[in-house]
This record gives sequence, structure tokens and C-alpha cells, in this order.
Amino acid sequence: MAHPLRFPSPAGAVDVLLIAGEHSGDQHGARLIKDLFRKNPSLKVAALGGPEIARSGAQFLFDLTASSVVGFVEVVKNLPFFKQVFEATLSWISEYKPRAVVFVDYPGLNLRLAKAMFERGLSRKAGGPIRALYYISPQIWAWKAGRRFKMAEHLDGMAVIFPFEIESYGDTRLPVEFVGHPFVERDYEPPVAYDKDAPVLLLPGSRRQAVRRIFPPMLAGFQRFGERGAVVICPSRAIEETLRAANPPANVEIRRLDENHAVEIGAASSSAVSVAGQARTPIPASAVLTSSGTMSMHCALAAIPGAIVYRTNPITYLIARRLVKIPFIGIANLLLREAVYPEYIQGAAQPEALGRELRDCIHNLDRVRRTAELAAKLRAILRQPTSGSAADWVEKFLR
Repeated sequence: MAHPLRFPSPAGAVDVLLIAGEHSGDQHGARLIKDLFRKNPSLKVAALGGPEIARSGAQFLFDLTASSVVGFVEVVKNLPFFKQVFEATLSWISEYKPRAVVFVDYPGLNLRLAKAMFERGLSRKAGGPIRALYYISPQIWAWKAGRRFKMAEHLDGMAVIFPFEIESYGDTRLPVEFVGHPFVERDYEPPVAYDKDAPVLLLPGSRRQAVRRIFPPMLAGFQRFGERGAVVICPSRAIEETLRAANPPANVEIRRLDENHAVEIGAASSSAVSVAGQARTPIPASAVLTSSGTMSMHCALAAIPGAIVYRTNPITYLIARRLVKIPFIGIANLLLREAVYPEYIQGAAQPEALGRELRDCIHNLDRVRRTAELAAKLRAILRQPTSGSAADWVEKFLR
């Protein structure tokens, strides 16, 4: 039997435990932690997350992003690990009782933890001492909308980063506040920038299983395009090895960026926090083929024309088609209610079609202008309201 996980003990009372289980949540969570420390340097914060949270100043308990997976089949394969993480986290919360637990997205684990806290009488809603707060809503507007009623029962508050999400909880008693999107805050440092003469960006994601499926058709599409070089950004040695296994040609540069550079790929990056006070230089791109994760939003805000490429396990895809009832998988497309990035999913992700998309992105000036117009519209939609930031929202529950 595997030895049970046990996280480090805190040095004294803990104000906030933050839990982020994916690369995007790691970036958003790190930013939130740093904002909290700017407002109140004496706060005691512990966290589960990834490399950005590890550098945020919080006591780092465990790297959840190292084993991040997506899809029904992939989750089932990793159930023993997730059960260990669940038990270790719940045990830590029960023993050390932070004033608040801030769940950052990652509903597969976080909603179960919120429920368990309620059932054990730990959360405020159950008469306990701990505020259960959720930052970045699960996509209840896409699937499993019924979760919102249990969430309202178990949580003290929800902060959302897309304005339309407030109405998704309108028939519950859960207090929901729109706090703006981190990518449009004033000190946001974009990881990418549009440059008509730059290489093409290929962004297949930050999870190994997804990269194995998405990168080969993406690479083949680029090769059909064949007019200039490409840059592929990857966040780790493991992802770099997966990319190189596809045998990219010499004009495709694989760039693995560390903490002193611009960005981590796919769902991995907000790139909003500089390292050691150093500004990060955005990666220039003339066009992009991207997975549907957080990087697609970065690229849309930077007005880089492109398309979304997505492939997953066939069984996962068939299940998702039955459960998910939304017109797009790219969040920028959903927010704008039009395909700023055309979506090539599963069998539609064919090399010739993707090559045509890249040619159109480079040579169709009307498309370039339209992408810039939609980027400005997207920024306006996501702008932070006057009511305050995510850190302001957390602080209200700590008073």
C-alpha cells in the first residue's frame, strides 16, 4: 500500500489556505496571494498549487499541477492519486483550521472538499469556523448546472471572472461577485504580442495527454502552411519531450521557458507576476494555432489571429458531446458570441484546413483588423468593476 500523503505543518495559525489544481489556477492563485500580501503583509497563507504559487510567498504544501489531467477517462485512471490528495488536504484543514479556504477553479477536487468540510461541520455554513470561498467558477453554464444548488449550500461566497456568470447563480442564495479578469488588470504583463512579421505560434497545451493528441495535427497544419518558422512554448521538460517525440522540423523552435522568461504554455499562464521585479518580454507572433485553454484567451486579448485546435480521448469526447451544451469551446468565442478563433475539434483538425487558416491569418488584412476589434471588445467585457478586486473580496470574509 502506498504511504499516505501528509502535508507540512504551518508555523502558527493560518488565515488562508488556497487550493489550485491546474496550471491556470496556479497562475491566478499566485496573483491573488501576492495581492493579499500587498494589502496585508502579516497574513498567514498556505497553499496547494504549482510553481507560481510556490514563488508567491505562501507556505507551499504540495504541487497539484504536476499531475494535472483533463477528461473523464484520464481522471478515472488517476483516481487513487486524487483520493490520496483529497484525504491529505481534508486532514490538514481539519487539524489546522484556517480562517478561510479559497478554492481556485478545479471543481473535481475542490467541490468535493467543500462538501466534505460541510459534512464534517468545519465550514461556516455548517456552524464551523472556516469560510469556504470559491474563486473562478466551475463552468456550470456549460455542463452540470445543477451543481450550483449544492455549491450554494456549502460555500460562503463565489468570485467570478466572467460577468455573465453572475446570472448563472441567480436562482440560488450563494453570494456571487464579479471581480474582473486578471488578464485586463493594469499591471498585467501579456505573455504574447501581435507582430505581422513574427513566426507562427503553436500552443498545444500544458498537459501531456492533451499535447500528444493536439500537437501532431497542429504541426502538420503548420507544415502545410510552410511560409515561415514557428515557435512552440512549453512549461516543462516532460512536455518538451512529448513535443520532440513528434519530430518537428528544423524551422520549429521549441522554447522551454523558466521562471525568468515570459510565459508557460496553454492553461498554464497569466504571466501577470514578474519574477524578482523583472518585466517579462512577450513572445511575438503573426498567427497562432492554440488549444482551447487559457493561452487562447491570452492570444485573443493580444489580437493575434488564429484558430483553436482540440483533440481528446474519443470516449471523453463522446461523453462531453452529450453533456456540454455550448456553441464554442474557446472562452473568448463564448464571451464575444462569435468565432474570433474558428474551432477545429477532433476529426475536423485536418492539416489542410489548419494550413489554410494560417495563410488567411497572415495574408487577410480584414481578418487582422477584425481580430484587433474583437480584442478591444473582449477587454471591455472583462474589465474589473469598481466594487474591487479578488483580494478585496477575500479580505471582506476575513474581517
